[in-house]
Amino acid sequence: MNKPTHRPPVADWHSDLDHFDPEFISDPYPIYEELRDQCPVAHSDRYGGMTWLTKASDVSAAANDTEVFSSRRTIISEISTDRRGLILPPINIDPPDHTDYRRLLLPFFTPKATADWEPTIREICSGLLDGLQGKTEFDAATEYAQEIPGDVTARMLGVPLEDAPQFRAWLHDLLEVGPTQPTVARETTNEMMDYLLALTAERRTDNKDGDMVRYLLDQRIEGAELSDDEIARTLFLLLIAGVDTTWSALGFSLLHLATHPEDRRRIAENKSLIPTAVEEFLRAYSPVFIARVTEEDTEVSGCPVSAGEWAVLAFPSANRDPDLFDRPDEVLIDREENRHSAFGLGVHRCLGSNLARLEMQIALEMWVQQFPNFELTDESAVTYSGGHVRGPRSVPIRITD
Repeated sequence: MNKPTHRPPVADWHSDLDHFDPEFISDPYPIYEELRDQCPVAHSDRYGGMTWLTKASDVSAAANDTEVFSSRRTIISEISTDRRGLILPPINIDPPDHTDYRRLLLPFFTPKATADWEPTIREICSGLLDGLQGKTEFDAATEYAQEIPGDVTARMLGVPLEDAPQFRAWLHDLLEVGPTQPTVARETTNEMMDYLLALTAERRTDNKDGDMVRYLLDQRIEGAELSDDEIARTLFLLLIAGVDTTWSALGFSLLHLATHPEDRRRIAENKSLIPTAVEEFLRAYSPVFIARVTEEDTEVSGCPVSAGEWAVLAFPSANRDPDLFDRPDEVLIDREENRHSAFGLGVHRCLGSNLARLEMQIALEMWVQQFPNFELTDESAVTYSGGHVRGPRSVPIRITD
């Protein structure tokens, strides 16, 4: 597996922020708090120029202003924003073209369609938990959290479950290494596209039904069927959006419960708390931030933002903004009002949010059923991914009485 490039350390978070800095990866929340309090619109010259929006109101306004803040590039990298990357409909297409592609995918991710995945998710979780039966110490991130969304995605694509580890390897290279090593990003993109194009071509000739590929083959935009390339690029987005994100959110949930025994006991004794707890974990530990390209010189909260710069919608910071949330840095698993933006805002809000929630709720419910008592064994051994998706990649735990 490729490793991220070593970067010069950050000199000042207000003017030199780098989301790949080890301090930021380890714990970004004090940094976000400092920026919100002192300089909510922070600038950095790295990656060709970035402006970080950390206040909830600024993040929301930018997310809803698609003319000034374009989605044509969403992953910060060393490649200039004036170059167009691989188009992955609908995430990096702006309105009005975006609308048809999003409308095309909506039926696959409605609450009703999502609910049909419950038996499959339960089967996946049950198999993983059976494999952990009898163990007293293991890694909850690698042996449980990471496996669930990869297996769900493999079944959604109609491919062998043995392909799921390859998905994770690709996403590591694309999201954690690729932004600072364009060659790795290009090679990984080509490998993924070759895989997805082959899958699409195969599905055109077989009679397999019920998966996302077949669904896309049956769709039309303005009366025209999708090309193999369009389908492969849509599936590419499914991989990016559905694996690392849910793995990270679920990993954070387990890490929280392993380090907060009172919350763990409450959920184990009252599973009706799980839906609100999931929303609170998503808010407090939002794993994703997204980028936009600033299309014209503008201002945010009185601060200049230059055309051509990355504009970063820092959802993890917005979700801890005291202007929007009471006691924002506390995790309240019974928080009633929770208008978080963990799934994004505006026209690009995550299509798969219903599925991610269902995966998390079932995974936690079945986990605490089998392991009501557990604790973190070594806080220093907890590691996190870097880049646009931050989540715990190692959560060593011990099962207790």
